[in-house]
Amino acid sequence: MNFSQFYQYPLINISRCSTMDRRTWAQDVLRCLLCETPGPPMYCDICHIHLCKACVGQHIFDQSSQHKVVPFEKRGLNPKCLKHSTQLCDLHCKECDIQICTECVSSGEHLGHKMVGILKLVENKKDAVQRDLQELENTIYPKYQEMASNIPVQRDNLHENSHKLKTDIEKHKEDLHREIDIAIERLKSGVDEIESKHLAFLDKQEEEIKRSISEVTDIIADLNKLLNSSDVCLLSSYKSRNVEFRRVPPIPIVSLSRFIPQKINKEQIYQQIGSLSMLSMKKEQESTGAGSFPLDRPLIDVPRIITDINTEYDDSNELESVSCLSDDDVWACGSDNMMSLFNLKGELVKSIKTKSGNIPGDITVTQGGELVYTDYLKRTVNIVKNKGIKTIISLRSWKPLFVCSALSGDLLVVMITDDNKEAKVARYSGSTEKQSIQFNEMGQPLYSLQNHTKYICENKNLDICVADSYPGSPAVVVVNQAGKFRFNYTGFPLILKKPFEPVGITTDIQLRILTSDYNNNYIHILDQDGQFLRYIDNCQINHPNGLCVDSRDNLFVADGYSGKIKKIQYYI
Repeated sequence: MNFSQFYQYPLINISRCSTMDRRTWAQDVLRCLLCETPGPPMYCDICHIHLCKACVGQHIFDQSSQHKVVPFEKRGLNPKCLKHSTQLCDLHCKECDIQICTECVSSGEHLGHKMVGILKLVENKKDAVQRDLQELENTIYPKYQEMASNIPVQRDNLHENSHKLKTDIEKHKEDLHREIDIAIERLKSGVDEIESKHLAFLDKQEEEIKRSISEVTDIIADLNKLLNSSDVCLLSSYKSRNVEFRRVPPIPIVSLSRFIPQKINKEQIYQQIGSLSMLSMKKEQESTGAGSFPLDRPLIDVPRIITDINTEYDDSNELESVSCLSDDDVWACGSDNMMSLFNLKGELVKSIKTKSGNIPGDITVTQGGELVYTDYLKRTVNIVKNKGIKTIISLRSWKPLFVCSALSGDLLVVMITDDNKEAKVARYSGSTEKQSIQFNEMGQPLYSLQNHTKYICENKNLDICVADSYPGSPAVVVVNQAGKFRFNYTGFPLILKKPFEPVGITTDIQLRILTSDYNNNYIHILDQDGQFLRYIDNCQINHPNGLCVDSRDNLFVADGYSGKIKKIQYYI
C-alpha cells in the first residue's frame, strides 16, 4: 500500500456515532500502513505514515528516502532543516538561535557553538510555558482584575468628592455673598445716616432763613407805612435794623459724600476665597526613578544625610554656591576663581576657570544643562558653552551679584549699583532685560542697599525669592511673577539662638521654600506663603551657604566650614 492509499479509507460522520461506536472507530481508523494492524504506536516523521513495531524495520530498510521513526505521541517535533531540506533537525544552536541537522553539524559551520537537543529544548520550553501560565493565571491576571475593579470605585469616589467640593464651594460662595450683602447694607445704612444728619442741618438752616425772611417782610411793610405817615413820634423813634440783616449768612452747602470702591485685586480674591489641595496621583508600590516622584511628600521628623561629598574647599577657601547639573552631578564654587563639577562619590569630574580670573559671584545651571556665573568686578554674566565661556550680559552702572535660571529659561539676576544706593532683581532673556523688580507699592526698596549676600531662586508657582542677609534687616523677600511684594520672612523667634542670617535659598516641588541660616547653622523650611514649618539642625551643618535640590527633592547644602556638599533627605 503506497502513501496515497492511506487516504482511501471511507470518511465516517463521527457526530452520528454513539460513544461506544466512537471508541471502536478511534481504535480502527489508525492502522499500520504496511500490515494494517490497528492502533500502530510508531510514526515516520518524513514519510508521514503510521507503523506498528513489527514493520518499523521493513520501512527503514527502504532506502529510497530518509526516514525518522518516532513514538506516535512525539511525531512532528523535529522540523525540516532550512539548509538541507531532506534532513530533520535534531539540535538547536544556542548561539545562532536556529534548529540544525546532522549535516549542519558536520559542515563545521557551528563548530564550538553550544547545542541542545530538540526534545530537550521542547521540554524546557514547555516548562517555561507552564511557569508563565501559572504566573499569569495565579498572580498577574488576578492583579489586573483587582486593578480593573478598583478603577470604577476610584472613579465613583472622584465623582463623589468633586460633587462634595462643589457643594462646599457653593456654600462658601453663599457665605461670602452673605458677608458681602452685610457689608453692602452697612454702607447703605451709612448713606442713610449721613443723609439724615445732612437733612437735619438743612432743615434747621431753612427754618432760620424763613424766620429772617418773615422779619424782613414785616420790616418792609412797616417802613412803607412809615413813609406815608406824618406821625412825628413814630418817625423820631425809628431805628434802622438794616445792619442786622445786612450780614446775610452764607448759603448752606452740604458736601456730598462719595463712594470710593476698593480696587478689585483678583489674585488676592483667589487667595482669600480659598484653594484646592494639590492633586495627588501616584501608583501604589511605585518605584521612584530619576525625574519621577509622588506629588505628596510630607516632611520627616528626622532628616538624614544621604551623602557627604568631599571637595577641595575648606574654611580658608569657603564653599559658597552649589547648583545641580543632574541627580548625580553638582557644580560648586567658592572663594577662588574655579568652578568644579563633582559626582556623588566626591570625584572631580571637571573644573573651569573664570574667563577673567575673578572669583565667581554665583553659579546656576540652565534648563539646557549649561553653567552660568556672575563676575562682579567685570559687571558680566557669563555662560560656559561648547568648552568656551561667552559673556551674555554686560552691565554699566550695575554690578551682578547672584543669579538663578527661571523655569521659562530666563535668567534672574540680583544686582546693585556702585554706590550701594540701589538694588534690584532683573529678568533677562538672553542679553535683553525684560523686567526690573526694585520697589514695593509704597515706593520703598524691596532689597537692602548694601553689597551683602542675596541668593535668589524661583518657586514653582513663579514667585521670586531672595535671601537678603543684610544685618540691619535680614529677611527672605518674596514677590510674585509680576514683581509685586508678597511677604517677608524674618526668622522664627522660638528657634533662633543668634540673629537670623538667611543665605542660600531654594524651593521644592511642594512649593516649599528652604533657606540656610548661616549664623544658627539651620535650614529653615517655609510653605509658599512664608509660614514656618520646621527646621533642619541635625546634619552636622556648619555655616551653610548655597542650596539646591535635585529632581527627587534631595537637598544639597554647601557647608562653608567643612567644604563638604551634604546631600540631605528631609521628606518621606
